[in-house]
Amino acid sequence: MDKLTREDLLSLERYAVERPAFRERVIRHKRSRRLPIGPNATLHFEDRLTMQYQVQEILRTERIFEAEEIEGELDAYNPLVPDGSNWKATFMIEFDDEEERRVALGRLVGIEDRVWARVGDSGPVWAVADEDLDRTTEAKTSSVHFLRFELPAELAAAARGGETIAIGIDHPEYTHRADPAPETVRVSLAADLDPS
Repeated sequence: MDKLTREDLLSLERYAVERPAFRERVIRHKRSRRLPIGPNATLHFEDRLTMQYQVQEILRTERIFEAEEIEGELDAYNPLVPDGSNWKATFMIEFDDEEERRVALGRLVGIEDRVWARVGDSGPVWAVADEDLDRTTEAKTSSVHFLRFELPAELAAAARGGETIAIGIDHPEYTHRADPAPETVRVSLAADLDPS
């Protein structure tokens, strides 16, 4: 999947006009890329469109129009665009109550290293977490992590070929799975994988 360039982005003026329709398109697109894992964890699988929306929104909010600053945003968000052999996701740990969330994040240290994907009846492919910076301390984990699932070529081919996809978390304090992932998610994730 190609990375975003400045040429892929709309000017602030043009984005203001096209934003309602673009936003609706992205919201529909994200529905097939959101996967709850149990009651308190969700994976939001990213791709070129979700990252384009993210960058456009930042440029809009921050009123960024200088080339150097735009390149900085692209440098920050392009790593979340899949490379054709992997899936990339924002992993969110969600508790509505602040105190419950604080206690849970203390219990869930290391959860980001216990997230896996499986294609068909393969063994697990463990996510690589937070390659940009460490978000966990000895006392607590973060409520947001960034994951990469790097698939061997045979599993990528199997996923493209229609094999089921399962995603799960095996942590002593949180063990849940989506097995299999819904068909809409499976189709969307298979599209992230290049046939080469």
